[in-house]
Amino acid sequence: MNTKPGRIPRYATASAFAALAAVVALAAFAALAGAAPLHAQAGAGQVSLAPGTQGPDATLQDLDGNEVQLLDYADGKPALFEFWAAWCEQCEELQPEIDRVQADFGDQVNVVAVAVAVAQSLRRVRRHAEAHGAEYPYLWDADGAAVRAYSATTTSIVVILDADGKVAYTGVGPDQDLVGAVTGILSAQQAGGD
Repeated sequence: MNTKPGRIPRYATASAFAALAAVVALAAFAALAGAAPLHAQAGAGQVSLAPGTQGPDATLQDLDGNEVQLLDYADGKPALFEFWAAWCEQCEELQPEIDRVQADFGDQVNVVAVAVAVAQSLRRVRRHAEAHGAEYPYLWDADGAAVRAYSATTTSIVVILDADGKVAYTGVGPDQDLVGAVTGILSAQQAGGD
């Protein structure tokens, strides 16, 4: 390596910049959520919505830039909302479970991916959605309205509303049994309807 005394090698500068960028992105996400300091690892947060409370609404954008209301996707049947980011490794690990919910219950449950606006652009979200070929809508939370409404202080958070729009399930991280949660919610709904 050919460096002059007192000069910092380029790779060290790049590593320091990457670390600083990650800290800034996490701090921005915490600020969007209006939360206490964000845990350093995606999926390490908690969900503060109490079961049985009405799911809050928020204005987001679809991938064409049109404004939509989040609760429009909870139209009389359960809705699964995942708060995610393209850079979130735990979200990627959770993806197959969400895809299973869509495949097994897509006619009974609305699945929606809510893309947080931290360290990613709408363009990046579009590319991610196209590359993954998801069979459910991706929404862009440009100003953090859904993040704040759902107290989503990290990524890989899942909230499932029942058919009445009430919080029936919350979870964080890649090891969630969403198929089991949806099965339970649909069974309770069916038992209540008899």
